[in-house]
Amino acid sequence: MVNTRMSTSGQARPPKKDRREEAREHARLMRAEQVKRDKRRRLFLRGGIGIGLLAVVAIVTLVIVNNVTAPAAQGPANMASDGILLGSDGTTVSAATSTPLAADAEPVATDQSALTDTANIVMYVDYLCPICGNFETTNSEQITSWVTAGNATVEIHPISILDRLSSGTKYATRAANAAACVADYDPNNFLAFNSAMFADQPAENSTGLTDAELTTLVEGAGVTSTDVASCIKDQTYADWVDASTQRALNGPIPNSDIEKVKGTPTVLVNGVSYTGSFTDAAAFEAFVTAQTTAAAGE
Repeated sequence: MVNTRMSTSGQARPPKKDRREEAREHARLMRAEQVKRDKRRRLFLRGGIGIGLLAVVAIVTLVIVNNVTAPAAQGPANMASDGILLGSDGTTVSAATSTPLAADAEPVATDQSALTDTANIVMYVDYLCPICGNFETTNSEQITSWVTAGNATVEIHPISILDRLSSGTKYATRAANAAACVADYDPNNFLAFNSAMFADQPAENSTGLTDAELTTLVEGAGVTSTDVASCIKDQTYADWVDASTQRALNGPIPNSDIEKVKGTPTVLVNGVSYTGSFTDAAAFEAFVTAQTTAAAGE
């Protein structure tokens, strides 16, 4: 009689020879199953990797798209409209004051109903933009004379759209940040600073001015606040520059006949966009005169 011992489960265990055969058969089945799994895996890798990559790209794209939003960032003082408004009592140019724009707060559009006796010039500029430089070189002197005499106001919005053309240094953002620093700490010297930025404008596809050079330029424009240097170095308002730029590019643009900024410079006079030559001072003067006359109902 064959001795059959009981397993712990109460079932009779097979003889030793039978157990060896059973083990060999189990091993054979395991190998066969592994071969099948390997084959399925190779087929998946050949045919399914594209789907996997597409899924990854879709996820990454979704994350990027969902994160391309203006960051929450407190703005500088005296730029509640995302720009700085400069005017004069007929002798001295000074800035309209305002408290810093709180993070996530909407900009406060300039109330132009109180500016009916002047030409109200609004400019959106990128300090690396060569056409902005051309416009400034051509018209800076006469704009300054109009503002100083009290015949015009100028509201300057520094934005950043040309970082890609500054060899990785983000000069457009750093320059606009410097403008915000001046507006915050020494706003009455902003017009002189703005002119100096274009007088020493770097070329596109260069590294632009360093932070130290920006500080020197600011000081040369008459800015005396010692806080401006650290504001430039720390890029205090870089996030605000990004946020205000996105607002300009997405619109709406208040007090204007345009929906959004499509390029720089964007120049408006009494809410009407200037579409003439940026290098013809006479053409711009005629446009300003026409808009002022129209606003006065003459």
